[in-house]
Amino acid sequence: MKYTRFERARIIGARALQIAMGAPILLEVPAGMVDPIGIASLEFEKEVLPITVKREIEAHARGARR
Repeated sequence: MKYTRFERARIIGARALQIAMGAPILLEVPAGMVDPIGIASLEFEKEVLPITVKREIEAHARGARR
């Protein structure tokens, strides 16, 4: 799925908070990498995050007229 820059920031930020609060890391990280944002970014790039985005379809996107 293609994410906007805002969705990407929200996903990585939410996952970084989870990691900072003690959530398990979902992949092997390089030795010495302890930054939650860096780890969350790596998880995002490897597509292993269990986080999804719910998008609302706007009326004009469906072709409806008012």
